[in-house]
Amino acid sequence: MKISRIILALAVFVSLTGTVFAGGDAPARSILPKQFGGWQLSGSARTSTDPPTADPVNAAVLKEYGFHDFESVTYTRDDGRKLTLKAARFADASGAYGAFTFYKTPQMLVEKIGDQAASLNERILFYRGSILVDALFQRLSAMSAAELRELSDSLPLPSGSTRNLPGLPAYLPSQSYVKNSAKYVVGPDALGKLKAPVPASLVDFSVGSEVVLGNYNTSGGEATLMLISYPTPQIAGDHLRRIQAAQQQDPQHAGEAMLAIAGPLFAKRTGPIVVVAAGPLSQSEAKSLLASVNYDADVTWNENTYATKKDNLANLLVNVIILCFIIIGLALVAGVAFGGIRILAKRFFPDRVFDRSRDVEFISLHLTQNTSEPAEESVSSSIKAV
Repeated sequence: MKISRIILALAVFVSLTGTVFAGGDAPARSILPKQFGGWQLSGSARTSTDPPTADPVNAAVLKEYGFHDFESVTYTRDDGRKLTLKAARFADASGAYGAFTFYKTPQMLVEKIGDQAASLNERILFYRGSILVDALFQRLSAMSAAELRELSDSLPLPSGSTRNLPGLPAYLPSQSYVKNSAKYVVGPDALGKLKAPVPASLVDFSVGSEVVLGNYNTSGGEATLMLISYPTPQIAGDHLRRIQAAQQQDPQHAGEAMLAIAGPLFAKRTGPIVVVAAGPLSQSEAKSLLASVNYDADVTWNENTYATKKDNLANLLVNVIILCFIIIGLALVAGVAFGGIRILAKRFFPDRVFDRSRDVEFISLHLTQNTSEPAEESVSSSIKAV
């Protein structure tokens, strides 16, 4: 009885201990290094897995992009300068790219740091793989960009398909494009903050849609081009009809489905992509802008595209000829073998198997008809020994 109680107590203790350890979060790998490019870590890093810690205003937007964890670090140099880095890690590279486009402003300058980068005064924003970094220098120097390049090379990279970037932004036309205006959106909160021509209720992110926004210069001002990607062309066609129906509704009875932008709106579908142009656009400019977006299917062939030996017709003919010679050879060998066995049998077993001198007796019937007496038939049979 005492042994069973001890075993039961140990089982309860192990179960409670496992529950406590399972309830805690596993420590995430550090994002930022302790030193790089002459910068040394000052103090301890501040880490968190809570999006409001990274950005209290846009916490919901970070969740939509797949926010994973956050780290904030202060670096110093021997000359007394300070550098504050904030790094946010996402589930994949698409999330880091989307967050980069969300925080990027048209006033920023394009930099060559990491995968993409933009700067404004002492602030430099860039992403590398699935990590978005916001760097704030106390004072810039000629080597600041090179130091951040060294930092980007030391950042951990995602593995497998999580490093792939979305393909929808590539469909934005380059002509008359306003730099740094592209925004990649995967959720309703980010779309609502960007004042898109089509509201989230019509985009319908529940079906797995993606959105890219871009501004374009026109004769009447800046217009907005919105690309909405859906899983299939059929789903895209259904949502295009909803957008067109909502555009024709009375503003007083449209409710939440009413389009969020005033002025004309033009839309079309190309494959699984719905293209919407809105803003101060003439009809000709809108048609030209819509015509510049055309879906191109990307087909992946995962089999060999080169001709192997078995697929070559010449090799097939050669093999057929070789097979014919093999059959002829086998026939010759079989004929020689049969004749040789017969000759050997006659030599070693004369008059026993082949060409015996004494014939075997057999019965022969000779049937004849008498032509002198047609009415009568005579049959004679004899047995002759041959």
